[in-house]
Amino acid sequence: MTLVVAALVLAVVAGLTVVAWTDGRLNDLICDDGECGASALSTPDAMDRGTTPAAATVPAAADARVDADAVEKAVRSALADDALGEHVGFAAVDPVTRAVAGSVGSGGFVPASTTKLLTGLAALTELDPQSRFATRVVSSGDRIVLVGGGDPYLATKRPKKPVYAMKADLTTLAKRTAAALKKDGRTSVRLGYDASLFTGPGASPAWESDYVSADIVTRVSALWADQGVEGGGRVDDPAAAAARTFARLLGDRGIDVTGDVTETEAGGDTLVAQVRSATVARIVESMITHSDNQAAEVLLRHVGAAAGGKASFEGGAAAVKKVLERLDVDTSDLVLTDGSGLSRKNRISPTTLAETVAAAMTSPRTAGLAADLAVGGFTGTLKGRFDTAKDGRGAVRGKSGTLTGVHSLAGYVTDRTGTPIVFAVMTDRTSAINGFVTQAALDRVAAALAKCSCSGG
Repeated sequence: MTLVVAALVLAVVAGLTVVAWTDGRLNDLICDDGECGASALSTPDAMDRGTTPAAATVPAAADARVDADAVEKAVRSALADDALGEHVGFAAVDPVTRAVAGSVGSGGFVPASTTKLLTGLAALTELDPQSRFATRVVSSGDRIVLVGGGDPYLATKRPKKPVYAMKADLTTLAKRTAAALKKDGRTSVRLGYDASLFTGPGASPAWESDYVSADIVTRVSALWADQGVEGGGRVDDPAAAAARTFARLLGDRGIDVTGDVTETEAGGDTLVAQVRSATVARIVESMITHSDNQAAEVLLRHVGAAAGGKASFEGGAAAVKKVLERLDVDTSDLVLTDGSGLSRKNRISPTTLAETVAAAMTSPRTAGLAADLAVGGFTGTLKGRFDTAKDGRGAVRGKSGTLTGVHSLAGYVTDRTGTPIVFAVMTDRTSAINGFVTQAALDRVAAALAKCSCSGG
């Protein structure tokens, strides 16, 4: 039964690549809140692939085996490229049987942003994919409290042109709050804010010391607006900044906020108004499509809380590992300190990455993660790639990862027989090599699988 479900899920995922939404011009009709994510896009038929079938088909479970010898032969030359440096790892997995179908190298690698695949799978597993995060205003006596619900895309004001996954904003919340207060005859209030949903430090001890001061990331918070960016820079206290903005917006709507805006803890107070985020599924899609570090760290905390632990770096990382183990993903070399992959202390093996993608494909609840992956040469972080690895254009869907000297690519590819192969290729000692050259070498590994006739059926 599991194999049948896997084949059906893969059929749905593969089918996404033949829908006629190639250049995104139908976005306004198809996606009701802005630019479509990768799951709503596909590539031109058989782009630069000669006689390769235009649409990848998923074989029945009985003949969907991937030949490990053929896989290793196909990638051997590409993996020997000097541009990949001296520490290279590769793994391929049959997405139907979940069997490892070839591997090179051992141990864990610095994964960079491919870490988000683990975060995304855990979020779709532990949280209801259709659930939303509420940013609320509650009333307590003469005070109202702005309560953060951990919406990574809460905005100050929704832009005129909708942005995918951005559904809630403080302007709308202020309008609803002002209307509710005036209905009760109140035009003057004190304001507090509560960001206690998340715990622990807002910046990971495993990050480089200048990540926050250099405006690379905002301190993670359950309450922020525009991911803590104001005037082109990141604020040091995003929750306090969001509350000050909310006070101004209330004032614009005839509600006088008296006294200082202070941090407080909301209890079982009366709900005044609320706005709700996009669904978890759409947030995960945006995180993967845009490789959004901030959204990844917010989701990590939600995973930690949903698993019964702490909504912190540590609690979230522990919860992700438990999810992977429950899904029979190899975690023997896993070291996880954040959800985004910014930390150089993270270690993930190629087998773990590949098995994560394969595990996502086995359930309708999580299959969206595979659909969210960028299309090689056309969308997301892979849009400008595969120029020198044309066999992979349109055939590879993946998530890239990049830090200085670190490059990784994980996802799936359909070979010349239409057989899907899940793969991961990683290298983390390439500081002396031009990064674009290393990325092109990674692309050639994936393209070698697309060119292969690797079906063992």
